[in-house]
Amino acid sequence: MARVYNFSAGPAVLPEEVLREAAEEMLDYKGCGMSVMEMSHRSKMFETIIQEAEADLRELMNIPDNYKVLFLQGGASQQFAMIPMNLMKHGVADYIITGQWAKKAYQEACLFGNAKAVASSADKTFSYIPDCSDLPIDEDADYVYICENNTIYGTKYKTLPNTKGKILVSDVSSCFLSEPVDVTKYGVIYGGVQKNIGPAGVVIVIIREDLITEDVLPGTPTMLRYKTHADADSLYNTPPAYGIYICGKVFKWLKKRGGLAAMKEYNEKKAKILYDFLDESRLFKGTVRKEDRSLMNVPFVTGDVELDAKFVKEAKAAGFENLKGHRTVGGMRASIYNAMPIEGVEALVAFMRKFEAENL
Repeated sequence: MARVYNFSAGPAVLPEEVLREAAEEMLDYKGCGMSVMEMSHRSKMFETIIQEAEADLRELMNIPDNYKVLFLQGGASQQFAMIPMNLMKHGVADYIITGQWAKKAYQEACLFGNAKAVASSADKTFSYIPDCSDLPIDEDADYVYICENNTIYGTKYKTLPNTKGKILVSDVSSCFLSEPVDVTKYGVIYGGVQKNIGPAGVVIVIIREDLITEDVLPGTPTMLRYKTHADADSLYNTPPAYGIYICGKVFKWLKKRGGLAAMKEYNEKKAKILYDFLDESRLFKGTVRKEDRSLMNVPFVTGDVELDAKFVKEAKAAGFENLKGHRTVGGMRASIYNAMPIEGVEALVAFMRKFEAENL
């Protein structure tokens, strides 16, 4: 069967080249006679896999030496608790609510201290990024938290908030490695890998070393302390070994493609094809304020619930998978991550034109 164009928000499309390589190595990795799935995480061979993955990620993101790279489990959602447990030294944190995941992170932080919502775009169904140039940052805030790209609502920060000297913590799950970033602007930058980098089950946390201390909230479990994992080079317990191996392959694929500057250019070109069509279409329209549009997640609607459902059904029959919008907002959403080829976006737009002609 031919591969479909998979527009899923996550788990999402992976580079075909990486999948083929992994398939070839499934039964015998580099002549060792076993799969990476079966390999001891204490073996020299796996040590090389995880160390190479980290080195390639450091090169791609230009991660300074005073930041640790941790390959953890529990997804981004577990970080909603780990962050306050490890960083809420004064019991105060400021959150900017731009969607469901930022809201969930905020609600979790409320369990551990005084979490404050200092800005929100809930008033317009999270269809924009609020002005973050002069926020009422609490003097005692231990950090300011954002979700940088909002998967469900299709918004993206183009300018980081003015945190007034406080540590910035950012969930980049759905824009991870889609463009260059200045890691030094963050205290913690993290993301689940299942959208843009690898299979579900791995979360990568990049954290400044001075934030990794023994001084955590009372009762913080051993497994939820950053120090536990930093001291053990992400090998305190059995890590999500196969997922890390796939991530490592994707890092090499990205390097071969020219790194993050090249990926940003490619992603902008892809997104422009879809947004240009949405802006001129008489049937479909984008739901996000133009200046806040994501390069990764593009939500759109026809304005008619039944017509939306018809579009999703016919698109699926034509080989375009997972275009249904998130259950909380409806409509459609095309996630066009790094591994989505430009041909996939072109084919989708051609299909949308045809659907428009037949349904106007």
